Amino acid sequence: MNARAPLLNPIPLVMPERIAQEIAVTAVPEDERVWVPQAPDVWFRPLMLNTVAGGWFNLLRVRKSGVLSRHRHPGPVNGYVIKGSWRYLEHSWVASEGSYVWEAPGEIHTLVVDEDVTEMITLFNVNGAMIYLDEQGRHIGYEDVYTKIEMCRAHYAKVGLGADYVDQFIR
Repeated sequence: MNARAPLLNPIPLVMPERIAQEIAVTAVPEDERVWVPQAPDVWFRPLMLNTVAGGWFNLLRVRKSGVLSRHRHPGPVNGYVIKGSWRYLEHSWVASEGSYVWEAPGEIHTLVVDEDVTEMITLFNVNGAMIYLDEQGRHIGYEDVYTKIEMCRAHYAKVGLGADYVDQFIR
């Protein structure tokens, strides 16, 4: 086959309408019900839940100090700190307002919010899953785009927004 020959029967790219639609939302909502509880004093606000590539964009809001979780990701993670600060026990840096963070795939890290921080909000783009680990590095749980969607459905139904409220964020 000639590498320069045109494709005789090109396959058209057809995407469902919901996937092709753009998303434009106010990132930090006025309606508190949009924040989905993840743990005591920890919430996330979905911005985009990508079922095609298996990742998500969300805001993480924390209103407590201490260790949030020890985890790793099979894919890279990007973060941008909007408010407050946080750090990883495994590193010497602190991610403060305006900081950009890139997390390498497979790296184990323990997210901590220090006592002097009353609220932390960070935009995260997670590619793949979030794999929770115990102190010995053993798997104790996970989150992926589908568990995030189910958490949202249950919460939005409970607070009166309707289980389908999350559909606007799903691609």
